[in-house]
Order: sequence, then structure tokens, then C-alpha cells
Amino acid sequence: MADVVEVIGRRGGSATFAELRAVVSARAIRTALAAGVINRVAKGVYSLPAAPPALIAARSQGGVVSHLSAAQHWGFGVLNPPDLPHVTLPPGRARRRAGLPCVLHWADAPALDDVTTPLRTVLDCLRIAPPAEGLAIADSALRSGRVDHDLLLDAANRLKGPHRRRIQQLVAFADARAESVLESVLRYLLIARGIEGFVPQLQVRDGEFSARLDLGHPRLLLGLEADGFAFHGTRRALVKDCRRQANLTIRGWRVLRFSWEDIMYDPDWVIATIERAAGLPPLTNRLLQAA
Repeated sequence: MADVVEVIGRRGGSATFAELRAVVSARAIRTALAAGVINRVAKGVYSLPAAPPALIAARSQGGVVSHLSAAQHWGFGVLNPPDLPHVTLPPGRARRRAGLPCVLHWADAPALDDVTTPLRTVLDCLRIAPPAEGLAIADSALRSGRVDHDLLLDAANRLKGPHRRRIQQLVAFADARAESVLESVLRYLLIARGIEGFVPQLQVRDGEFSARLDLGHPRLLLGLEADGFAFHGTRRALVKDCRRQANLTIRGWRVLRFSWEDIMYDPDWVIATIERAAGLPPLTNRLLQAA
């Protein structure tokens, strides 16, 4: 049984009957199955009980992990994890009725160990995800170092199919400096509204003080912070942040802080607040002036 478990473990948590039979006996497979140390998830496909669900689903369908599930596999920031694994099958391959439930796509998708490549994963996510979520994944992929921006730009320019133009625009805006998905969403709100001049992770520094702003406008001395759930994790963190805020203020910086709820559920208020702080007229007035 140890041999069966070891073989499946080397395969990432699941393996086909043929892959197992190449190194272990059919009796060993049956014994491991009867003992409950492996599971049969589809005809001719076996997995360890704790194997990654997306990978099991993909192999049960004869496909590869893709889209948002692949983004999770590569450690990219996914704002809304999928309810079901995303799996891509080769064109023309039918869904297996005995396979595990999943969201199926059909395409010739390059993969590594049955997961779409990081670059292909970003492009797939940009195609199906809302723009803000797609940008967050692209930012995270660049930050991780798994995806090169120039290669991503080139791949986007060669794309065909639905949403091609939107994908190219988002890839152009993707930035490795963004440090969280919430920061990426906040930046997307600025992009969508046509507000320019904010720099991700802007460094504010002099001889006595140094701090980084999630987004900073050097000319306006206006900073934006995207505060997640655990921003003040400890009393010490709160004290440190209060001093940071005071130091920024005496250096002429105004800092607007927005919570997860603000950014995700009240983006119009967020943008209106930024416009007012930046001295910008509402968007409708700006459009009238431009006309």
C-alpha cells in the first residue's frame, strides 16, 4: 500500500490505473482501495483522500486545471474563489459522466503537470473574470515572478476570440508593484474612471522618515490605502500606523483609507471621495468640459 500511495503522491495526488500498473501490482491497487487509503474518482482514475480537488476533477475528466482554479494553484490572488474547479478539455473531447463536477472549457491549452501554464492561466482569467478581478490576478502573477510582463503583452497581442481588446487593455495596466488584490481593485476603479497620476507602492522618504503608500499621487501629495480585514492585527501595529499617519501628515500628505467593504461594495462613493480630495469635478462635468 505504501508503494501505491507513494506513486500517487509523486503524481500530485492522483494517477490513472495505467500509471499505477507500470510500477505496482493490480492486487496492491485493490488492497489500497479496500483499505481506504486511495479513492476511485472516475473510471481508471485514483486519488489520495487529501489530494487537491481541482487536480482530481481535472484528471477525472481527462483535462487540465485551468482558469481561476489554476490561478489558485499557482498562488495568484483570486478575489472570489470558484465554487467548482475549472477544467479545460481538448477540443472535441466529451464530458465524462463519471467524472467529478467542474466547470468545463474546451481549448488547446499549454500545461505543466496537468495545470495550465502561469501565462495561459492569466489570459484565461482575464477572459472570464470581471475586469477588476482579472487585473488583480494579472498583478499578482507579475508580482510572483512566474509571469513576465513583456511575454504577457506579446501573448495578449496575439490573442483571438471574445474580449480580446479588453484583455489587451488590462494586460497593459497590470503592475507587479501592487501588493494585494484589494489594492489592485482600488487601482482598477481609478483606471475605469480615467483618474491618472497615482503610483502603486509609492515611496515617501526623507532623512528622518520612510513609508510606502498603496497608491500615491506625487504632485497632489494624495495617498490612497486599501485596508483589508486584518490591517491592525495587534496593538503594536495600531501604534505604528498612527505614527506613520502623523508623519505623512506633517510632510503635507493627505491619506484616504478605504476598507474592503468600501472598495468592493460602494465603489461610487470611493471614487467620488477621491475626486473631491483631488479637486476633480464629477465625471459628468469633466465629459461636458471636454466636449
